[in-house]
Amino acid sequence: MADTIFGYPFRRFFWGHPPIFREWSGSTALLDWLESPTAHIFKINVPGLSKDDIKVQIEDGNILHIKGEGAREETRAKEKDTVWHVAERGTVKGGFSREIELPENVKVDQIKAQVENGVLTVVVPKDATPKSPKVRNVNITSRL
Repeated sequence: MADTIFGYPFRRFFWGHPPIFREWSGSTALLDWLESPTAHIFKINVPGLSKDDIKVQIEDGNILHIKGEGAREETRAKEKDTVWHVAERGTVKGGFSREIELPENVKVDQIKAQVENGVLTVVVPKDATPKSPKVRNVNITSRL
């Protein structure tokens, strides 16, 4: 188990094809990935964004794609008597995009997401039913 992280092969986590983290935008949308006995839980920093600014999608069957748009200029333009000197806190500037390859044992049709206090929490329930083995014997004949 020393060569695994959360049950996934260590080298695949960092160098696999496709890697678990397929896209990194360099944004401040930092991510925590926790695993409980019943679910995978993703917590992403999204300061200043509302649920309308964030999109959570499943692509290609098992890719969790989380996108967010940064603060809109019209929001700041409403404050006509205010002069902004520095604006580093409370927004995800320029937006972000994160793609995460989900494990096979999840229920993608039961994913739930919630944003509260600048943190997006995505809960991906695990599927407890055993999967059929990936190894399948092929019958060998003397002729094709």
